[in-house]
Amino acid sequence: MLQKDSLLEWRTILSNVILGLEIRHKKTPENKKYVEDLLKKYGLNEFKYKYPMQLSGGMRQRAALIRTLAVKPKILLLDEAFSALDYQTRIMVTKDIYNILKNEEITTLMVTHDISEAISMSDRIIILSHRPGCIKKIMKIEFDIEKRDPLLCRESPKFSKYFDSIWKELDVSAK
Repeated sequence: MLQKDSLLEWRTILSNVILGLEIRHKKTPENKKYVEDLLKKYGLNEFKYKYPMQLSGGMRQRAALIRTLAVKPKILLLDEAFSALDYQTRIMVTKDIYNILKNEEITTLMVTHDISEAISMSDRIIILSHRPGCIKKIMKIEFDIEKRDPLLCRESPKFSKYFDSIWKELDVSAK
């Protein structure tokens, strides 16, 4: 899943989310029902015959994620998936996407330059060195929160400790 939702403006949300199934020649009744169930489960069912321009940025990102999940991947790569959204929408979408990924039990590798986003959404953070990039440190992220979600993580006292630790590891300085 890329930075932009890459929804095709001339296709409805339903036809956008089944695109991967069409390309892979896997648009079976079973897979189409799975997509319909995802649309219902994640609040887009009433918008399935709308066009992307009729949806908010967050809804478009949810549709892009459903399109990705429709092909039932074993692992999901999110490459700066929220960077095209404004700050408030970005925070709310991270909560939505986090919950979807947890509900669907899919392993996700998320690439981000946003430390707060990484902390609030991750179980582990891999910090890379300057070029050439290699693994500098792997940090396990744990919050003592019963029903964890990215918004609650940002309120935890542990959040700022993780942030400071990552910032130091990045060794970012004005040169």
